[in-house]
Amino acid sequence: MNWYKMNRLIVLGLKRILLPTMLLSLLMAAPVWAAISCELNYPARDVPRLFPDSTSYITTYFSFTKHGGPTLLRQVESRLGGVPALFAPLDVPYTLYEIYKGTKKVGYVHGVNQKGQFGVIEVFVSLDMKGVIKAFYIQKISGQWARKFTSTNFGKQFIGLSLKDFESYDPVSSKGSGKVAAIKNPAPEASTDFYGLLRAIKKNLILMDEFFYSAKKAQP
Repeated sequence: MNWYKMNRLIVLGLKRILLPTMLLSLLMAAPVWAAISCELNYPARDVPRLFPDSTSYITTYFSFTKHGGPTLLRQVESRLGGVPALFAPLDVPYTLYEIYKGTKKVGYVHGVNQKGQFGVIEVFVSLDMKGVIKAFYIQKISGQWARKFTSTNFGKQFIGLSLKDFESYDPVSSKGSGKVAAIKNPAPEASTDFYGLLRAIKKNLILMDEFFYSAKKAQP
């Protein structure tokens, strides 16, 4: 084997070793929010479905870094039963869809990530201006029982509920009373996902309350 062929083989071998490492480094260096922020995959299609009387929407963003920081985070976690609430750093932005009917704002669509039995669950709700759930949507969930959770019958149980209903129920301990306690689990074998979904909605409603509903009430 001559020198040229040997050198070429060495170069090819190095490429095979270095390229995967370089790609992994690039992925690790990507902004954290790109992988964690919960966004609708097809907002132009999903927003009208989640808010049928809407005519337009505006996409905005909010984060703990810009509003309240660690103090607000501890407050959110306290309202969630003292259990850590986030997968992401404080500066990760949450995506919010502000919903309009003509020129009047009529509500919001907001989603959060929640740890499920087989990966991340992406859960969205649409809310009117008083914080009442108008629609429930699971964008992502894994497992053989996923269709049971994405069924219309399961989702209907959340319509009309608000944070007030969730405050009397703790999805972490699965203890409490009221309308949330009466919600039926369509897949008893998947209790991790069921209580995870309840926690996701409660977390969603608390975030919206802290950043928007309570904040507006506090304004003079």
